[in-house]
Amino acid sequence: MIGTAQPDGQALAIKGLSLEFPTFSGSIKALDNVSIEVGKAEIVGVVGESGCGKSVTTMAATGLLPKGRYNITGGSVSLFGRATLTMDDKELQNMRGKVVSTIFQEPMNALNPTIRIGKQLTDIIMRHEGTNLEDAKQRAHDILADMLIGEPERIMRAYPFELSGGMRQRVLTAMAFSCNPGLIIADEPTTALDVTVQAVILRLIQNRARRTGTSVIFISHNVAVVSQLCDRIYVMYAGRIVEHGATRAVLDAPQHPYTQALLRCLPERLAPKQELEAIPGAVPNLMHPPAGCYFQPRCGEAVERCRTHSPQLAGSDAQQVACWQRGDGVLILDKGHGNA
Repeated sequence: MIGTAQPDGQALAIKGLSLEFPTFSGSIKALDNVSIEVGKAEIVGVVGESGCGKSVTTMAATGLLPKGRYNITGGSVSLFGRATLTMDDKELQNMRGKVVSTIFQEPMNALNPTIRIGKQLTDIIMRHEGTNLEDAKQRAHDILADMLIGEPERIMRAYPFELSGGMRQRVLTAMAFSCNPGLIIADEPTTALDVTVQAVILRLIQNRARRTGTSVIFISHNVAVVSQLCDRIYVMYAGRIVEHGATRAVLDAPQHPYTQALLRCLPERLAPKQELEAIPGAVPNLMHPPAGCYFQPRCGEAVERCRTHSPQLAGSDAQQVACWQRGDGVLILDKGHGNA
């Protein structure tokens, strides 16, 4: 079955994916040998600054990037055992919603402002489940109630602009789960929400995924958010995976200087009146990336080898890091910042 994981337990397998965006000035090397795996009923986080390639990775995997605007230069993507990079538009459309669904960052852009919520939900359910209108309405009602939305009937009659941002995000979450997909891609779904609403949305996604056995890949720039939700995390920088492993292993003992820097930027880790740190510099221009390790221009640990040779991921199954300075079994931990 398409909607359930294969015997190897993998819902999503991205292996060595490299992607470029051609421009008149040259090619932007957006992804460089990216490998991400999501197991059955597993919640996996991808974290990094804006512009690191997080969303591009999942959009390429599900065929959401505009045709003819990018080039795959290497790697493969398998979704429940099916290669997606070679699918045509019809195959991809049949897959989206039923096999894999996406919760987007901006609900006002993802929802059609001229169509009532109920119709948007029932259209998706009828298309992928083949149910009649009455059954689709009942299912839409039930999934809205499951998202802790009071008065589902009223919400189904409403237009998106009549709802608050948090309520619209709940509706998007309901849509994503409405056809019981095997994989949910949550692309920074809580970024535009206040902290209280953010916590509610995270719990809804987590509880529903655990209850239904749905796999989730959660994209965020916020390490604190990922730490609450995910079983494993991938740290991404400038189109490369620089560290990955079990969430607690990575956050309790971060090995890559970039992971450590992200953790030092968390306000909740600071003492009262302590100055908040920021990572110096910016993500490099991927049309002309730096030689060696892409993070070395911003890294206080960089040595000559970092500036000339690109490190590859190494380590145990529990935690891997791409850094010349880590050494065998030696962690680059900044004193006073060893724990998340």
